[in-house]
Amino acid sequence: MHLSLPEPPTPSAHDDLEHRKAAITRLGDELRALVEATVRTAATPDTLHRVADEVRRLTARLTGRRRARAEIPDVDDFPAGARMYSPVVGPGSPLAPPVRITPTADGLLGECTLGIAHEGPPGYGHGGMSAMLLDELMGRACASAGTPGLTVSLEVRYRRPVPLLTPLRILARVTRTDDRKIFVTGSITTEEDPATPLATGEAVFVTPAPDQARTLFPGMRTP
Repeated sequence: MHLSLPEPPTPSAHDDLEHRKAAITRLGDELRALVEATVRTAATPDTLHRVADEVRRLTARLTGRRRARAEIPDVDDFPAGARMYSPVVGPGSPLAPPVRITPTADGLLGECTLGIAHEGPPGYGHGGMSAMLLDELMGRACASAGTPGLTVSLEVRYRRPVPLLTPLRILARVTRTDDRKIFVTGSITTEEDPATPLATGEAVFVTPAPDQARTLFPGMRTP
């Protein structure tokens, strides 16, 4: 007697996308570990030269078409969703902490830990990293509120140094809107002491007009 077996399920587009995101995240994790090891190592010059040769060989294996400057990655959901290669939240970026974001009652909460690769003063984060963290969370707070926009001004007040290798919290919330302008506030604290701000920010974002948005982001998917 012949028994016919069911055909294996065909992978869906969603499965393919999730598989690609998982691979990007895994490579990003390893690259971040490499970057952190690179800026902390006391290896000999000979070892550094050998590692540099190995890294060059690995880079050569990333073949195929390269994404153009204004091209939105097919794994992204721009502007409000996933940004896999963002230098702040992107799990595929060797530059990102990366920040993990969850909604709050009135805005967004970001959590991350800065490594030695983000160092400014010894033991503390570079001031530009604080500004970048605030700018990213504020921009995402705008998008989360249904009013995505571009930064037109950002004022950061540095109250205390931001420690490295320490879990951080970044808060951002929209305070008001005025036509296409969105006003946002934000803060950075440690997870251990969330009542003590290390840096605070106030920003203004502007939602671009549809024609301007299409010009700035020609690859953006529209409804």
